[in-house]
Amino acid sequence: MAGERYRDILVVDLLGGLGDLVMLLPAIHGLARGHRGAALRVVTHAPGSDLLRHDPAVTRVHVAPDGPGTAGAAVARALAEHQPDLAVTTTRYDRIPELLAASGARCVTDLWRRPPPDELVGSRYLRILYDEGLLGADALGLFPQVRLRPEERALGEETLAGLLPDPVRRPPVLLVPDAGMAVKRWPPRSWRTLAGRLGELGFPVLTVTAGPPAPVLPPGDLRHLAACFAAVARRGGAVVGGDTGPVRLAAAVGARTVALFGPTLASRYGLGVDTVREIQGLPDCPHRQPTAITEQVCWWDARCPLSPDGPACMSDIDPGQVARRILSLLEAASPAEQWRMPRRC
Repeated sequence: MAGERYRDILVVDLLGGLGDLVMLLPAIHGLARGHRGAALRVVTHAPGSDLLRHDPAVTRVHVAPDGPGTAGAAVARALAEHQPDLAVTTTRYDRIPELLAASGARCVTDLWRRPPPDELVGSRYLRILYDEGLLGADALGLFPQVRLRPEERALGEETLAGLLPDPVRRPPVLLVPDAGMAVKRWPPRSWRTLAGRLGELGFPVLTVTAGPPAPVLPPGDLRHLAACFAAVARRGGAVVGGDTGPVRLAAAVGARTVALFGPTLASRYGLGVDTVREIQGLPDCPHRQPTAITEQVCWWDARCPLSPDGPACMSDIDPGQVARRILSLLEAASPAEQWRMPRRC
């Protein structure tokens, strides 16, 4: 790798979403790989911070509390504790770039600069850091990975086994019906229809939150949820949900995943791994802004100018299409199985 080696690296991700942190994981792991022996610290929010526990690439996690002005204060505390010689941030509010620049560290403070609409966010991060001489070419192919301990995986297996029928003849499908923003939610009727069709095929259906007619995972922290996703992966099953942090987490622990995209464009916000199938609702929506999603008319309150009943892009995704995509994903993983969808799918 060309360029200087750094000994103390500070990475700041305070965008607030779990998915934002998962998209940054390849950059975190790439920096650790390219600067072996460096102390790598991360400033981020809870509960996403839990994903970095037990990650061998991360030396320390600084958890920033929620609230006005707390992001900049958390960065200032991390700088006061130890001055880095390299600082990288996805976050530009609360004077964070200025704080990092004043530390004297080499800074990369704009990982969003000039994004094309057809480059994945995580790939863009890696490309910029590579162009800055901070990553080797081998890092450009990294994808998000979350490390789990054996005892965590065992608990996930136990949780899943307690909810599945005995015997289990088909791989389980775990639904993630909720989303952090209303604009990303698939309609409840669509979830019910999907659960019913999968059940007709004999697939055990589970759900992360109540809603679809299926057993619900018991409450647990984020790492326990990741372990349940890993248990689904080990059993050859699939996870289905919208463009949300938990769905990205499922892919990051190796689960086959079907991701439903509406207001965000899959070519920009897709998960970018072979074990994922993405479905884009209303691909020609005239109001979508792939590189400025927070400026979309629907973004903050889910008021869609094309439909009085909620986001037209999410309603455009047909449950039968989702069921077929799940089946094709599972068939690709287990070619010996000869599953067939009912005609009405």
